[in-house]
Amino acid sequence: MAKAATQDAASVAAQIIEDVRKGIFKSVYLLMGEEPYYIDQVADAILQCAIPEEERDFNQTVCYGADVTADDVETAAKRYPMFAERQLVMVKEAQMMRDYESLASYCEHPLDSTIFVLCLRGAKADKRRGLYKAAQKSGVVLESAPVPDYKMTSWIAGHYASLGLQIAPDAAALLAEYAGTDLGKVALETEKMRKNLPEGATQIRVEDIEENIGLSRQMSVFELTKALSARKGREALQIAANMATVKNFSLIPQIAMLYTHFYRILRYSVARNSLAPAERGPFLGVAPYFVREYDTAVGLWSKAQCMNVIALLKEYDYLAKGGDGGDIDQAGLCVELISKILTQ
Repeated sequence: MAKAATQDAASVAAQIIEDVRKGIFKSVYLLMGEEPYYIDQVADAILQCAIPEEERDFNQTVCYGADVTADDVETAAKRYPMFAERQLVMVKEAQMMRDYESLASYCEHPLDSTIFVLCLRGAKADKRRGLYKAAQKSGVVLESAPVPDYKMTSWIAGHYASLGLQIAPDAAALLAEYAGTDLGKVALETEKMRKNLPEGATQIRVEDIEENIGLSRQMSVFELTKALSARKGREALQIAANMATVKNFSLIPQIAMLYTHFYRILRYSVARNSLAPAERGPFLGVAPYFVREYDTAVGLWSKAQCMNVIALLKEYDYLAKGGDGGDIDQAGLCVELISKILTQ
């Protein structure tokens, strides 16, 4: 486990959780990284399993980095448990503690009777310095990196599989659009949805996402890009009009996603013939299910048209951010932009 930081965060987190549920603990846990989902999962599991509830008043210390110093934390960690086998000392948001690196000296020689957990949520310890090296030597390091947006549908499919569910690719794409790369948000919305599913249901359709999470394909930029790929003008304009009715609608994030989509079409149109079928999904950064959409798109959008669309998107990004100093009608700009894209 000392080399765990080099492994996949999901598998490392799963192994730690499995161990602590069996009563197997390390002296030091360094939980760090930009993606808080796995950090929170592991920290919660340790809190639930490390100390029996009746012993927590005396043998469990949970503090926050903004409220303590390294000396405070080390003093707590060096205490012996009271009438118990072990104690737990956990520092949440440890990145807020300016001198957390000085805890390396404790992590070099931790007490066997203390479970010491340091949570750097949204931050990472310097791998060249003592804390990281000491934590690797004496315990386990979990490094939780963010999931890239183009891998979110795959992550969602894997998460659902771990729950005994199978989610349709279009349903995973709609959920990914809603949650972005926030794994915690996906997990939370999934738990809400599971409570409303019919007993024994294991197949999750796009309709289940719409009904239980309050999303609509008719207000989805995912559906908009799909309609544009196929040059379904009326459908694309209707989706754009529906999207623009959402309260506090902003065109700026939609432009970013449209830019990514047309940039992918442009790159794919250049490289497709040199790619084996199995290489096309990874090249595009999409699940294999969506490759056929891009196969359709490259037949309907020339390279010149894609470049014209990208130029339009840059122009409307400028306008949506208040360029030219005029009043910003985000809804009107959205429909106008889609109309101009379709004339290319």
